[in-house]
Amino acid sequence: MRSTRATSAIERLKERTGNRLYTMARTGDELFFLTEGPGLPPLCPPLELDAFVAFVSGLGPQKARRVSKLDVAFEKQLTKKPQD
Repeated sequence: MRSTRATSAIERLKERTGNRLYTMARTGDELFFLTEGPGLPPLCPPLELDAFVAFVSGLGPQKARRVSKLDVAFEKQLTKKPQD
């Protein structure tokens, strides 16, 4: 089912915000929109799947990316050393 990515994005949004009322609806043209609850006005215009997932992923507080010591060391190696 094509809406699996959209449904997963909604579930992640619910976890990040704590608002369990977010819902997704699909139009007959296979476009998606987000509402804050059943019967409430949409929070975005109808969007294609990729645009909808990007919109939903951008909402609410974002999870901090986990960074390990190895990641930090690798990023240090990627930066150029100043030339003397």
